[in-house]
Amino acid sequence: MIIKEVKPFILLGLSIKTTNEDGRSSIDCGNLWHKFELENYADKIPGKLNDEVVAVYYDYEGDHNKPFSYFIGCSVKQHVEVPVELKSCLVRGGTYQIFKASGKMPDCVANCWKEIWNSSINRAYEADFEVYDERSKNWNNAEVDIYISIK
Repeated sequence: MIIKEVKPFILLGLSIKTTNEDGRSSIDCGNLWHKFELENYADKIPGKLNDEVVAVYYDYEGDHNKPFSYFIGCSVKQHVEVPVELKSCLVRGGTYQIFKASGKMPDCVANCWKEIWNSSINRAYEADFEVYDERSKNWNNAEVDIYISIK
């Protein structure tokens, strides 16, 4: 088990509000990813700190069965002007347990989330996030780190 303290960071990107009810989030989050990739939003983000793409689950209205917000973007420097077509997201930081999703995308990430939902970890439901970097580019053999906020 890997536990890590994460410092606050700012992202610019796209966001939606969704829920896991009736599989809605799979559709909504998939559509947001499609838009992010198809319209090359990663290239439109000013002041990027690196080429990682981060997907954040936040503004939980309860546990993972309740509505939440979902954000896809890139880490940026502080005080970057936000272009009109983008939104910003502040991840406050805190204590996180890190899970590693490995295998064929997107199934490996979905399976890892099922493991998280069925685990007994003491989740804080602050902000949880996935980091997509060089290791996740090969969709047949990807690795994605999933950070779960814990109490």
